[in-house]
Amino acid sequence: MSDVTTLWTAVYIAMLAAFTGYVVISRVPAILHTPLMSGSNFIHGIVLVGAMVALGLATTPLEQVIGFIAVILGAANVTGGYVVTERILQMFDRSGKKPGKEV
Repeated sequence: MSDVTTLWTAVYIAMLAAFTGYVVISRVPAILHTPLMSGSNFIHGIVLVGAMVALGLATTPLEQVIGFIAVILGAANVTGGYVVTERILQMFDRSGKKPGKEV
């Protein structure tokens, strides 16, 4: 396959994955959101490692740019997922204590 065909195949797969992810996540009930976030943070970590491997194997400048963007977005996704999960779990804390504010 030529480089152009490979690039368009990758773009097509990314668009399908984004659409599928949006449809699946939008149908998750609110009660399952916190456990789903906790599990998906693990998967996002694996995706981040895959993006770093892909960046390490990139040979052309276009591949390097796409790999760098993938690493940045993956890291932001993992970090944001843990922050959101922590905030959601704080809402269910019955002790009334805020983390970091010990009396």
